Amino acid sequence: MRLRRRNANALVLVLVAGLFAQGPRQLRPGFNLFSRDQDIQLGREAAIEIEKQVVVLNDPELEAYVRRIGERLAATPEAAGFPYSFKIVHDTSVNAFALPGGPTYLHTGLLAAADNEAQVAGVVAHEIAHVALRHGTNQLSKANLIQLPAILAIWAAERKGSLWGQVAQLGVGLGVNSVLLKYSRDAERDADLLGTRMMARVGYDPVEMARFFEKLEASGGSRVLQFFSSHPNPGNRVKAVQAELQYLPAGPYTKGDAREFERIKRRVAALPEPPKPMKTASPQR
Repeated sequence: MRLRRRNANALVLVLVAGLFAQGPRQLRPGFNLFSRDQDIQLGREAAIEIEKQVVVLNDPELEAYVRRIGERLAATPEAAGFPYSFKIVHDTSVNAFALPGGPTYLHTGLLAAADNEAQVAGVVAHEIAHVALRHGTNQLSKANLIQLPAILAIWAAERKGSLWGQVAQLGVGLGVNSVLLKYSRDAERDADLLGTRMMARVGYDPVEMARFFEKLEASGGSRVLQFFSSHPNPGNRVKAVQAELQYLPAGPYTKGDAREFERIKRRVAALPEPPKPMKTASPQR
């Protein structure tokens, strides 16, 4: 009996050691017809079109706050060195998105819904991860495998005109259902994991990212519907992040400066009603 127990314990130890030996999931960009430079070019041009459709907030204090969080995360190796930018959209819905190459946007509604700075940082890290893993152009490449190579080859040879205008000829639009901004559950899982690593590296509590997403999903309602239509839940996010923590430094982790965060929340609450966005413009060709 003792021999069997020792053998069983030894087997458990071998299995656990095997799991730890596997290490963290390797996260790399997938199949892509775009070059890294084309990601950046496409994102810059798409940002011009997006900013014709939304109201970008002009508030130096709030902008500086989000930029400070974003730039800390963007400086990590996991962010892959893209030229990130961070802007706030004056919109009470709870949403955030990032375009290929780095332009990143947070809605004022998301700032209002967050419980602490680490939750805001978690959303920013998640969006940066989509950029670093090139999920937008990966989706676009898979959806347009036949037509896209010729368009990219012509643009690369001539280097003139708008890359976004060329891509738009395929019928790709910019909006909540755009292939550039609509991710799979696998992409969401990988963005969660890479975002977790970024947060841990700069000292934010990574579990706050998962808690915020799960809080939003539990709350439901039209204000968060847009977020989950483009960011489907890959599963138990808190459990996945906690599993990832075994491979990360032990901390200590922070939720951020509570006093500053409350000041930011008050400033968001004091904003006037968002103006109606301008009419959508057609892509420049």
